[in-house]
Formats: sequence, structure tokens, C-alpha cells
Amino acid sequence: MNPVHDAPARPAAPHAELHRRLHGIVGDAGMVHDALAQAPYLRDWQGRWQGRAALVVRPADTAQTSAVMRVCHETHTPVVTQGGNTGLRGGATPDASGAQIVLHTGRMDRIRGVDPVNLTLLADAGVTLARVQQAAQDAGRSFALRLGSEARCTIGGNLATNAGGATGMRALTLGLEVVLPDGRVWNGLHRRHQDHGGLDLRQLLIGSEGALGVITTAMLQLQPRPAAVATAWVGAAQLDALVALQDALRARCGGCPAAFELMSGEAVALVLAQVPGTRAPLAGRHAFQALIACSDTCAGPLAGPLQAVLAEESAAGALGEVAFGSTPAQVQDFWRLRQGIAEAQLRAGRTHQHDVWLPLSRLSAFVAQAGAVLRRQAPDVRLLCFGHLGDGSLHCGLLVPDAARAAVDDAALHALGKALHALATEHGGSAVAAQGVDAPRRHAHAIEADLLMRIKQALDPNHLMNPGKVF
Repeated sequence: MNPVHDAPARPAAPHAELHRRLHGIVGDAGMVHDALAQAPYLRDWQGRWQGRAALVVRPADTAQTSAVMRVCHETHTPVVTQGGNTGLRGGATPDASGAQIVLHTGRMDRIRGVDPVNLTLLADAGVTLARVQQAAQDAGRSFALRLGSEARCTIGGNLATNAGGATGMRALTLGLEVVLPDGRVWNGLHRRHQDHGGLDLRQLLIGSEGALGVITTAMLQLQPRPAAVATAWVGAAQLDALVALQDALRARCGGCPAAFELMSGEAVALVLAQVPGTRAPLAGRHAFQALIACSDTCAGPLAGPLQAVLAEESAAGALGEVAFGSTPAQVQDFWRLRQGIAEAQLRAGRTHQHDVWLPLSRLSAFVAQAGAVLRRQAPDVRLLCFGHLGDGSLHCGLLVPDAARAAVDDAALHALGKALHALATEHGGSAVAAQGVDAPRRHAHAIEADLLMRIKQALDPNHLMNPGKVF
């Protein structure tokens, strides 16, 4: 893949025989021919990554996907699987060779069934997360995953990246149906978490970034719909205060908060400046802010315990300001602000996203030192931190305002990214916590790298699936 500001080469002409065979499988509705129509499939939504493709194919179901993969296996055609194309790291964008095909799952968009008694939902890979949430709600249940891109991101992409905060897709998935690189179909659509029959292929395939096969269907785990929900927005001068607050809420409000979304004050200010219709929940400016939602399946005054904890933390000086979502409109405004960060980055300039995971005890030190690195090496670049505090996942956006583009090139941003990754490792964390990868992943241990490559070789010996990303 090339950064989009490099002039892309002319698209390669599709191989006539490959085109004929794939068209025979998916028909006109499953082929994207026109160069203008292909353009959205060849670049990421941020406009950072630009690729080329021999063809864009949109199979309608598992059978068509299997037939497409058999042809690609026979012809040694590389495949990049793409869903909602909402990733931040180019994991679903083809490279610049023009030899790969994009297999888009958007036509596989059926919710096949909801079983409220057994708390399961069966969905095809192209169903958006928002539709899954709505179907669960309509059945009197809930689906625990919340993401800023939920209106566009798909279940297949969520599974491929193991998306999620405190509750990720590995914990929310009971079974999968997967088309393997040679076209065979593995049906692992179980309805149970407990399976003592041996190795767990489901967990191997979740988070594999499309490098081991194409996920076509998933059996998802639902939860009882919360009888009580309480939401608040808080501001603090110190990140450690929010980490301590989360611990207090776990002890006092019935386990883990349903959501604890961390944002730096600069990220919040950017959304307010760039995204129309957003409102500041707090009167003052705070270095760190968080959206908190607590829920319980038992009816009761959950807002009371939340308010009590926040009042105690405020009295102790840990929190600077608190606002409660007392109406549905206020809660919606809170979520709109959190979900607007990616849009704000796109409007404000060029952003390079780097995702890291940190132990919660090291999160504050990492953010402070990361800010110092930027001030020293690239003072024109703004560091925007946000993520799921529940599991230590942190998105670090390196925003280059339009006015500073000439002073900060890709080489400088790449060096900053490497510095952030090294800093995360120093603090006992790791790089690339979620959302795809823009280069082959470097594994810290030789044995780990060897074992993973052996798995890749066993399932995809020709290295046709999303080459150059995870492996």
C-alpha cells in the first residue's frame, strides 16, 4: 500500500480468464467493474492508504465465497477481505501491485435468527454492528460491543480484528463459519462457550486479520437487556485518577462498568471544534475526560451508587467536574462526542493512528512520556489519546494539522510511531492492540513467530490471504 498523497499508479487491467470465472460465480451484482465505483474499496476511509486491485468481488453468501476462494486458490490470486472499511491501520486495503482482489462482504448482510431464550444471534459477516445491536434490542436482549464506527463497521471486520473494549469479540462469539483459503468451508457454529473437544479454531480465527480465511457467519452471544443504566461524563487533571475511579466503580456498581471510554482533553476539544452538533458536557477544560456507563440486569436505582462514588472522588479532589446523563438526549450527546473523534481527525488534517495496549498501572506514565517525545521531536504534531480504559487499549492519533504538512513528512511520522511502540514495550505493553496493521507484525519471541508461521503455512501455504499484513 502507498500513502494516498503519493500518486497512485494506473489500475492494472483485470485478467480476462479470472474475470470470466468469478463473474460466472457472483454475476453482475457481485462484480464492481467501473474504476470510479471501485475507488472506495481501494482506499481506507481516512484517505491514508491507497491500493490497486485486479477485481472487486462481492459474493452473496458462503457458497459463492467458497467458489470464489477455490478459483483464487487454483490461480494463485491473493485476496484481501473487506467489510465496512472502518479500520484505522490499512488492514483491509489492497497493496499497490494490482494483483490482489478485494473480496467485499457487504452483500452477506442477513441476520439469520435471534434466540432470546438461549441468548444467541446468528449473523452474516456483512451485517453492521448497529443492526446486531438493534436486533438484540428488539428481542429484549442486548449485545455488549459498542464502537464509534458501529453504524458502518461489520461483524466480519469486528471478528477479524477482535474489536472491543472491556468485552471483545472473543468473549462475545460462540461459533463461526469460515471459508478457508482453498475454498473448503468450516462450520463451527456452536451455541456454547464450553467445548472440551480439543483446540479452539474459533479463537484462532478471531483476530487473524483475514490472514487465515474468510469469516462468513457468526453465532454471537447476547446478554439480558439491562434493567437499569446510569451514564456520566467526568473530567480529571490526572489520568491515574480515572484509573482509580474505574477500580472504585468495579467494587461499588456491580462489576465492570459497561463502558469506560477515555479521551484526552485535546481529543474532546478537537471534536467540539470540528464536528457539527456536538456539545461540551463540562464547563471547564480538563486534561483527561471519560464517558462512563454502568448497567445492571436487576431493576434498581443504579444512578445512586454511581453518583455516590463520583461524589466521593470529587470531594477527595480526584475529579474536577462531573455531568450526569439524566435524559436520553444527554446520553446521546455524550456518545456522539465520543464517536466523533475519528471524524474530527479526518476533518482537521492528516492522522497516523497507532494502537497500543498498556497495563493500567503504566498508562499515565506512558501518555506523559509520549507527549514529551512529541514536544521534543515534532512540536507541530498533536497527540490525541482515546480508548477503552477497561482493558488498557489506547488509540494514539498523531495529527498533522494542514498548516504543518510541509514541515512533517511520512518519514518523521514513521519515526514517531516507532518511538511510541518502543515506549509501550518499555512500560510492559505492546503495539497494535486492535484495528488492523499497516505492516507485517513483528513478534517479540522467535518461538512465537515460528509457531504462528507454521499455522499460516498449514492453512494458507501459498500465502494468498491478506499478504503483507499479519505475516
